Amino acid sequence: MQLKIMPRRKRLSAGRTPLILFLCQIISALDVPLDLVQPPTITQQSPKDYIIDPRENIVIQCEAKGKPPPSFSWTRNGTHFDIDKDPLVTMKPGSGTLTINIMSEGKAETYEGVYQCTARNERGAAISNNIVVRPSRSPLWTKEKLEPITLRNGQSLILPCRPPLGLPPPIIFWMDNSFQRLPQSERVSQGLNGDLYFSNVLPEDTREDYICYARFNHTQTIQQKQPISVKVISVDELNDTIAANLNDTEFYSAKSNRERPPTFLTPEGNASHKEELRGNVLSLECIAEGLPTPIIYWIKEDGTLPINRTFYRNFKKTLQIIQVSEADSGNYQCIAKNPLGAIHHTISVTVKAAPYWIMAPQNLVLSPGEDGRLMCGANGNPKPKISWLSNGVPVEIAADDPSRKIDGDTIIFSNVQERSSAVYQCNASNKYGYLLANAFVNVLAEPPRILTSANTLYQVIADRPALLDCAFFGSPLPTIEWFKGAKGSALREDIYVLHENGTLEIPVAQKDSTGTYTCVARNKLGMAKNEVHLEIKDATRIIKQPEYAVMQRGGTVSFECKVKHDHTLIPTVTWLKDNGELPNDGRFTVDKDHLVVADVRDDDGGTYTCVANTTLDNVSASAVLSVVDVPNPPFDLELTDQLDKSVQLSWTPGNDNNSPITKFIIEYEDAMHEAGLWHHQTEVSGMQTTAQLKLSPYVNYSFRVMAVNSLGRSLPSEASEQYLTKAAEPDTNPTAVEGLGSEPDNLVITWKPLNGFESNGPGLQYKVSWRQKDGDDEWTSVVVANVSKYIVSGTPTFVPYLIKVQALNDVGFAPEPVVVMGHSGEDLPMVAPGNVHVNVVNSTLAEVHWDPVPLKSIRGHLQGYRIYYWKAQSSSKRNRRHLEKKILTFQGSKTHGMLPGLEPFSHYTLNVRVVNGKGEGPASPDRIFNTPEGVPSAPSSLKIINPTLDSLTLEWDPPSRPNGILTEYTLKYQPINSTHELGPLVDLKIPANKTRWTLKNLNFSTRYKFYFYAQTAAGSGSQITEEAVTTVDEAMASRQVDIATQGWFIGLMCAVALLILILLIVCFIRRNKGGKYPVKEKEDAHADPEIQPMKEDDGTFGEYSDAEDHKPLKKGSRTPSDRTVKKEDSDDSLVDYGEGVNGQFNEDGSFIGQYSGKKEKEPAEGNESSEAPSPVNAMNSFV
Repeated sequence: MQLKIMPRRKRLSAGRTPLILFLCQIISALDVPLDLVQPPTITQQSPKDYIIDPRENIVIQCEAKGKPPPSFSWTRNGTHFDIDKDPLVTMKPGSGTLTINIMSEGKAETYEGVYQCTARNERGAAISNNIVVRPSRSPLWTKEKLEPITLRNGQSLILPCRPPLGLPPPIIFWMDNSFQRLPQSERVSQGLNGDLYFSNVLPEDTREDYICYARFNHTQTIQQKQPISVKVISVDELNDTIAANLNDTEFYSAKSNRERPPTFLTPEGNASHKEELRGNVLSLECIAEGLPTPIIYWIKEDGTLPINRTFYRNFKKTLQIIQVSEADSGNYQCIAKNPLGAIHHTISVTVKAAPYWIMAPQNLVLSPGEDGRLMCGANGNPKPKISWLSNGVPVEIAADDPSRKIDGDTIIFSNVQERSSAVYQCNASNKYGYLLANAFVNVLAEPPRILTSANTLYQVIADRPALLDCAFFGSPLPTIEWFKGAKGSALREDIYVLHENGTLEIPVAQKDSTGTYTCVARNKLGMAKNEVHLEIKDATRIIKQPEYAVMQRGGTVSFECKVKHDHTLIPTVTWLKDNGELPNDGRFTVDKDHLVVADVRDDDGGTYTCVANTTLDNVSASAVLSVVDVPNPPFDLELTDQLDKSVQLSWTPGNDNNSPITKFIIEYEDAMHEAGLWHHQTEVSGMQTTAQLKLSPYVNYSFRVMAVNSLGRSLPSEASEQYLTKAAEPDTNPTAVEGLGSEPDNLVITWKPLNGFESNGPGLQYKVSWRQKDGDDEWTSVVVANVSKYIVSGTPTFVPYLIKVQALNDVGFAPEPVVVMGHSGEDLPMVAPGNVHVNVVNSTLAEVHWDPVPLKSIRGHLQGYRIYYWKAQSSSKRNRRHLEKKILTFQGSKTHGMLPGLEPFSHYTLNVRVVNGKGEGPASPDRIFNTPEGVPSAPSSLKIINPTLDSLTLEWDPPSRPNGILTEYTLKYQPINSTHELGPLVDLKIPANKTRWTLKNLNFSTRYKFYFYAQTAAGSGSQITEEAVTTVDEAMASRQVDIATQGWFIGLMCAVALLILILLIVCFIRRNKGGKYPVKEKEDAHADPEIQPMKEDDGTFGEYSDAEDHKPLKKGSRTPSDRTVKKEDSDDSLVDYGEGVNGQFNEDGSFIGQYSGKKEKEPAEGNESSEAPSPVNAMNSFV
């Protein structure tokens, strides 16, 4: 089906609310095209209340449109204004705008009045509002003599401003002679009338330059009132002034000036009334005086204050409600309160209303014979009166029109004709103002026309509404139809919505909505159509949004914003901070997907928004940056509740820098005893701002506070005031009391003295007391100064004493001290340990036993026993030589101990001594013991010298530590073949007096491994190993080389080579005999893929390569010059098997060695080599 619309009927689906855009289009759809005949319409005019600058020319605007173009005329103060008779007045060509040239001559006041413009053509006349023209005024203050004001401290004061009446009213403010604004507060503030109110005055209010200024914005001038002098005197000054004339009872009371309940300075009384017009700002004011300064509160008695429209100004002394309406009428109460009382004032508010439109009349276009109506709906308080004019003349006296009927606020038209065309004015007025609206009735007979441009392209984001315009005009009003596509497919009403202005709405546009749409307008006079095109684009999306970030001050933070968009649209990405532009700061850098903020500061915190814009849509995402840091230091430290042993500390926390404070750390300084050194006092929760602190006597305290959050500790606060506590007797006594003698006849008493903080008062001293523990003596006491040691002389040696040290100061003694035990000085022990005997456990360990020394003979604290022992003679060589003594100490009262690490087969001597704190006692008689034999160490060295074909000579040095008498040496050896396999092991015993041995009947050119160790009666010692190789038969090697260089051998080899060459030539000729044949051609055409060409660069075949040919020979190590063979040396090189020869041969003439070709391993037999035959052997065999 086709979708049709009669524009006078609304065909919106149920529940759908038209967009504001649609309403605008509905109004504009009734506009008559300017190429058609139409009555005038006022398009621009000056404001009703037109205040002009008298220094500039007067311009009164009046613009209108119509067909034919209208002519203009003016009235002034209700009579015709003949502009041709006034040379200063000109009218703009094609316009009704007046320009009055008062800059050359004339005065603005001459042209003050009420002006009205009329625009007229053959179809009717439109009129403007009544424009009241008034020049602005900025009169001077009347001169007046202002007396200085003198008043007492605490009194209230009002400084009047009373500015001259200006047009418009001036803006008032107070400043001093230096043009600095006077500070205002809850105590001092400016009222709505411009006066300056003091709730109470203070001495600092004294000044001679209180100046009220009036600024007239229209003329850009400022007028100044004469300065006002104010002097505030205190009660003491006032009493001194009148003391000579008044008795004591007549002096002013300081209390009466410092305390009084509030009273209102403005408004007066308990109630007042306020009237305001609808839409204006309602301002209610209450200013009170009193001591202390009163606080103002506001309530509405019969309702609540509107949340979004209520604002408090001037320190809550002014209540403002914007966009006031009739619902805001009622009783408002302001309350002034201070600690001495409260008062209230009720303001009754009535909201009136100048006329306002409910429905202004709209232009009406009708075709001959049609019916219509003009409606004028207005409201106000009181209700406005509606009156109609026709072409600027009241309808009551206008020309009669039979098609017109007036019914209150409505004009009804029936069977109109062309002569019915006219401009009608609706005037709605009450005591507070008026409204005037022009609306024409234009009778036309016009076929439809479509005003929207042809082939307009609309681009819409998918899943959003698409609006296709079809602005039209026709009389009678056309019907509208929409089609889609070239074939005119029908548009279903359940998918599309057609609005009264002809706009087609697709509520949710999809990709398949793309295409060409045709709009068709029809009335009885004809038809018109227009095509438009629709493209659907993908929505712009932010696929990676910026994320909430917490950054410490000075760090670098990055926000990411990745955007995905339709490929035909070009997005622009903009970053905002708190909905404004980014700061113009080099620390902010923006690249494709990121915003980076370096060196983050406190004011960088806020909301960062990434906005992606295209020509069709925009999308945004935001993230919050919290700049954190350690807290700012606390401040305003105050000490209260100051007692002898406690005080309350309070403080104000500093800024937590976006990381909550978890605790406060309080430290103290003792300025009397440790100035500059701060100590930990206590910690409190981050929720507290006070702490009760325990104090010690006789300390000059200062406190400071540090705040702690998750990032760390703040700087310390400023130090508090100092607080000196009273002196008291000490609370504690010295600690670490000890009694030890430094000499055999004294007792040294030491202690850790109290610090200044612990002294609790001046004159710190110590009472030192002592007596023998086991005697009946009384305590001996002495008082000493603030020291840490006292020496008691003439004591017996090492006697236990009871000791105590008590602190005292000028106030008194500390509590009774704890008694500790000490001893007088020690002396060296007098007796040596007895019954010393030794038990030899093995060749390196012995156990020593002794009897304990009597305690009385020790004469001190038993530290232990000390064994001195040394090796006196070598049992093996029988040469006596004294060695260094060794010492072994056994703690406590042990009576035996082990001596480890002894040398076997040695002669030792030892003695034992007792040890106390003074030193060692006498030594016990020497005890001698011998250690048995042990196994020897390995021989010191082993060398293999003079290798021959079948023999090797071994040379060695005896063990460095024989640990007994050597009985023999053991030599074991075995051959090693080329695969490193070991042969049979040979065991040989050698006398102990030998240091050289020759092995004979060995295999030539064979590697041997040797194991060599010494023996004593205790067993075999550690072994030493070596390897060596027998030599090659040089004569045989020389003979083989000589054969290879003989002439007959060379000739034979040449003959063999020539024979091979002839055979190859014959084979080549036979292969190519007979020329080409089909198979040969096919072979030539399809070469064998396995035959690879040679590489041009190196002349080698493309794929084949013998890997072995390219392997380098292993580099072996040569036998050292001293013929010592080391196991680590490689045995792969031919050089390792002989000295100064190039190769080695077996007895059968085969070459021993390794070469780059492949080898086949054969099982070894006996001591024979298992090497594969070499090419040289093969050639020798051939010969």
